[in-house]
This record gives sequence, structure tokens and C-alpha cells, in this order.
Amino acid sequence: MKITDSKSFGQALRKRRKELNYTQAFIAENTGFSVSFISDLERGKKTCELGKAIFLANLLGLDIIIKER
Repeated sequence: MKITDSKSFGQALRKRRKELNYTQAFIAENTGFSVSFISDLERGKKTCELGKAIFLANLLGLDIIIKER
């Protein structure tokens, strides 16, 4: 999946979380992130908390690769 904006990033996170049968509450309990942060991220809300977003993607087994054009 090509990530082009915060919405497609959130969709990728949600899809992977559901594939793993994790709830937002389960992830919140195990990361210390709030359910509302996870929900906002999955809905594509723009955030400046890039470190948390990358951590969550990696936790779900998603790699983030930046390619030069």
C-alpha cells in the first residue's frame, strides 16, 4: 500500500490491527497510548506525534520505507 497522506496511513494501521485481531484498547494498554490517540490516528487525523505513529506502525509489523523519486 502506498501511503500518500495521514488518511491512508491510518487505514493501513487499522487494517493491520484488525488482521492481528487487536482492539484499540488492547494496544492502548500495552503501549501507554490513549485509545483516543489510536482512534484519531486510524481516522487520519493529522498529528505532530510522528514518533508515536511510527512506533505503532512498527508494533503492528508494518515497515515504513522512504523512497527517493
